[in-house]
Amino acid sequence: MRNFGKRRRIAPARFCMACRRRARWYLVRLMPETIGEPPIEITLRRTARARRFSLRVGQSDGRVTLTLPQRAREAEALAFARAHEGWIRKALAQLPPSPSLTYGGQVTLEGQVLTIATGAGRALRIEAGQLIVPGDPVRVPARIAAFLKVRARDRLAAASDHYAAQVGRKVAQISLRDTRSRWGSCSPDGALMYNWRLIMAPPAVLDYVAAHEVAHLIEMNHSPAFWAVVARLYPNWQVQRDWLKRNGAALQAVRFDAPHPALAKAPHPTV
Repeated sequence: MRNFGKRRRIAPARFCMACRRRARWYLVRLMPETIGEPPIEITLRRTARARRFSLRVGQSDGRVTLTLPQRAREAEALAFARAHEGWIRKALAQLPPSPSLTYGGQVTLEGQVLTIATGAGRALRIEAGQLIVPGDPVRVPARIAAFLKVRARDRLAAASDHYAAQVGRKVAQISLRDTRSRWGSCSPDGALMYNWRLIMAPPAVLDYVAAHEVAHLIEMNHSPAFWAVVARLYPNWQVQRDWLKRNGAALQAVRFDAPHPALAKAPHPTV
């Protein structure tokens, strides 16, 4: 038997900024397949909702995913991928390179572009338009990510508390994740989740997302009543939401692990 991952259940979505989805089962292969030379790694994903084979190049990480119906034969799915190998290679070749998080490269913090530079000492710091990252050059991306997460937690906690006080509510918990499908969410028990990459956006954008999620403490929906709360907390919120729509992919494109050429979603073939 082929080695597939454990079966997982996805609960119906109750969070904002994400479409509601029916609960479903899916299987993900633990060891991806490869096709062609040089090899292209392909992740196989089975789902009961799929009615045909489909290929997708990931927007955030360049991962090639082949989705297949629950009862489809794996050999047929891989034959489908091989038949579209030319499309896959063309799509990967057209993806822009991710920003280089090395000395001399650049990273954005609260809308400000900083040049990454080495320096003395141990702690990361900002000096004269530079982000000083002492230590091992190999660890530069990981250290920058840790630095940004700390800044993100401080800023998002302060913004959430600020807006929650305006509506007479308290935030139960704040967590940070590196999500690809949403910038924030609010659970029914008052726990807020944010994408820590918001710290790279201009401060006004981060504030809007915080106001948006806090508004869900009042209205767990996207009804006119909800948007009225958002407008009260953050007037002219449309400007910041439009910024995220235009520039969100660029925030997601920054890789803090090994460099990867990924970062756009190409149209995908189906059969």
